[in-house]
Amino acid sequence: QVQVVESGGGLAQPGGSLRLSCAASGIIYSITHMHWYRQAPGNERELVATIDSHRNTNYADSVKGRFTISKEYAKNTVYLQMNSLKPEDTAVYFCLIKRDLLPTYNYWGQGTQVTVSS
Repeated sequence: QVQVVESGGGLAQPGGSLRLSCAASGIIYSITHMHWYRQAPGNERELVATIDSHRNTNYADSVKGRFTISKEYAKNTVYLQMNSLKPEDTAVYFCLIKRDLLPTYNYWGQGTQVTVSS
């Protein structure tokens, strides 16, 4: 059984930093993509950052230069280092573990709350 668990959320002041972690267990077939999404109240879930099996990364324009996605392949763990946080970064952050090759899969974590406020 696959489990995806995020951690590291919490309260940060504007300009502060947080580091999110997402660990996947029970994975049999290798992951091709790991994503971080976020969803603020009243908003749709949006893609924040992506890293693939070749360590290529992509970011939403709103977080470029402030957030960094990375992974520990052997541990099936992905991180999101968030610096220079802004109040508009406040949201529930979700991890998506994905495989685009057969057999395909998508596994979501339960989310972790990030609140940026003074």
